[in-house]
Amino acid sequence: MRRCLGPRKKGAKFYSVPTLFDRIPDEIKPMAAIGVGAFILVLLVLLHGAGLHGVLVLHKRGVRRLKAEPPHFVRALFLFGLAVFLMLALHLLGFTLWALSLLRLGLIPRAYNAFYFCANAYTTLGFGSVDLDAHWRNIAPIIAISGMFSFAWTTSALVSVVTAHGELIAQLEDRREREMEMRFAFRKDAWAALEIERKAERSEEEKARAQAAGASLFQRLVIRRNEMRRVRELRKAKAAEILELRRKERELEANLAPAVLPRDSSDGK
Repeated sequence: MRRCLGPRKKGAKFYSVPTLFDRIPDEIKPMAAIGVGAFILVLLVLLHGAGLHGVLVLHKRGVRRLKAEPPHFVRALFLFGLAVFLMLALHLLGFTLWALSLLRLGLIPRAYNAFYFCANAYTTLGFGSVDLDAHWRNIAPIIAISGMFSFAWTTSALVSVVTAHGELIAQLEDRREREMEMRFAFRKDAWAALEIERKAERSEEEKARAQAAGASLFQRLVIRRNEMRRVRELRKAKAAEILELRRKERELEANLAPAVLPRDSSDGK
């Protein structure tokens, strides 16, 4: 096999770069290409499967964590986008390893040509202007087969992720509605308590005015001071009542996630 070492200039010399495959007879090279390609295909499929398993486990753990926390739709969307990005990264890694393999075997001399050729073959789009030697062209359809295997496997995993994401969004929306209902009920109870407190204050004020009618200045001051003390006691009691309502609301929100969103143990974790 001949390769140009260094930049291509006018009059550049080509040097012979011997490899292990140069010793194989030409009539055996097509079968050797199938064997080498099949070996690399099996390794890449195993690697792709392990990567998809990791992505699915990561997504399931994130879904379970989001179910146990207050509803965060942005985090749910980020988790879904992360899973899709990792699946894309697995395919990029797949044809990158093919390109590195072809470069290492000396079948394509330049890195950008190897990446371009493997990307086109992996996605079954065609080979473009780059092609392998006639004796090693059998590797090209094997690269395409590995791409079809990987895309089919990714499609099934993506369906699982999309289904889980849709269920998560629906459950988070249901929990958000329940929380809004509880908060509305809390505000209603709080406003009712404040209204009772205002009525009690007005009653104390009217009582103090009735007592102050015809009283001396000193007696009016005493009546006013007693009125203010009773108003402070009323406000303190209502503030404690509102805090108790708020505490009960937080307890209900904390107990809402396990009650509505049970733990998903389908991943065996």
